Amino acid sequence: MDLLSDILSRLRLAGTLYFRTSFTSPWSVRVPPYHHVARFHYAHSGRCFVRVDDAPEPVLLDQGDLIIITRGATHTLFCDPITEGAALTVDQVVEKSGFTGRGTLVYGEPGTNFETQLVCGHFSFDEHARHPLIEALPAHLLIRDYGETAGPWMENTLRVIGAEAGRERMGSDLIALKMSEIIFAQALRSYLIDEGADKPVLAGFSDPAIAAALGAIHEAPDRAWTLNDLARIAGMSRTAFAGRFGQLLGMTPMTYITDWRMQIARQMLADSDAAIIDIAEETGYQSEAAFGRVFKKHFGTPPATYRREVKAAA
Repeated sequence: MDLLSDILSRLRLAGTLYFRTSFTSPWSVRVPPYHHVARFHYAHSGRCFVRVDDAPEPVLLDQGDLIIITRGATHTLFCDPITEGAALTVDQVVEKSGFTGRGTLVYGEPGTNFETQLVCGHFSFDEHARHPLIEALPAHLLIRDYGETAGPWMENTLRVIGAEAGRERMGSDLIALKMSEIIFAQALRSYLIDEGADKPVLAGFSDPAIAAALGAIHEAPDRAWTLNDLARIAGMSRTAFAGRFGQLLGMTPMTYITDWRMQIARQMLADSDAAIIDIAEETGYQSEAAFGRVFKKHFGTPPATYRREVKAAA
């Protein structure tokens, strides 16, 4: 599995669609904060403004644009600046529209030609999932002409999502839901290649040499990696590799390896009944005691206790 796919799979990326909207002027909606998710809005038709977390300037979301609010911050969607101050909460809009959770959320003045159709939802990760790539993302990602940017296949995918979301045809919800999970991966890939290529931490995943070393770590997280091994894969000297890795990712290669091993261990403890020694060996530790010390330092609780708590909560 490639580097980005492995990260998103381990963090348990899952898409959730709320609804497809048909908003007609005047309208303004305030969306509350939500932890552990990245909210998204895709402009299937029409346009609107989005102000994220009381930012000084709103973002214009035009037809075909995609915005992802990466940490689920409060944001307001509105058709015109003069309507922003009169924003209703999502719950109020749902109540006034009579939306039942099926079909399209229709709200606003009837008979107007100014309609905005949005496909709205969120992407979630496991509660304890952490990764520097996700944590380094800005407050929002905006990708103009998303379908065109990602390529013809994504443009067709978005058309299908827009056509299926909110339709009361057999299988529509499942089709739109599963396709929505593609959006985050493709949006992140586009951002890393373009705007994120020179930003702290994110640049490390775009740098060919560092990305090659990261890919090797993800392919064999249990290997007893040395700085020399990774430098050789990156095609650099040991000193140059360590310096560049630290400069781009803000941590040492060994810190990254440990953090990633702990994410794998966390997932295995939550999802399987594998013996702790087996999980230890799977993540590169030769003894249960050594693994337990690192895990407790990382998550604040021993592996066995973590497993019991997660399974009890589930």
